Amino acid sequence: ISTTCLHKEVLLQVLLVTSSRRPDSWIVPGGGVEPEEEPSVTATREVLEEAGVIGKLGRSLGVFENTEHKHRTEVYVMIVTEELEEWEDSRSMGRKRQWFTINEALEKLALHKPVQRHYLQQLLRSKLT
Repeated sequence: ISTTCLHKEVLLQVLLVTSSRRPDSWIVPGGGVEPEEEPSVTATREVLEEAGVIGKLGRSLGVFENTEHKHRTEVYVMIVTEELEEWEDSRSMGRKRQWFTINEALEKLALHKPVQRHYLQQLLRSKLT
């Protein structure tokens, strides 16, 4: 599960977090579904853990298949309404978050997580929320 987080006042900005494996690289926050957990609950939990944000979870952007790594990711849209000063991954691993324009985010993702660019391209093709 991944969540494309949009700024509550500037919907053309998306939130990326630093990668746990490569702290100089930026990725879309997300993670695995716990047993018996609804995907929407996972999306909300993961952005709180990884990015320290709270917001209004919107629609699913769709399910994206990564044939190279043989897994599927459902991606949600969230309008961020609150940013915590400290959060789980900032304390435990020094993870950072940053707002980017969609074009900047596409450039950042091209370097480390090109498959995640599809999430933002789908967002641009559809209504933002």
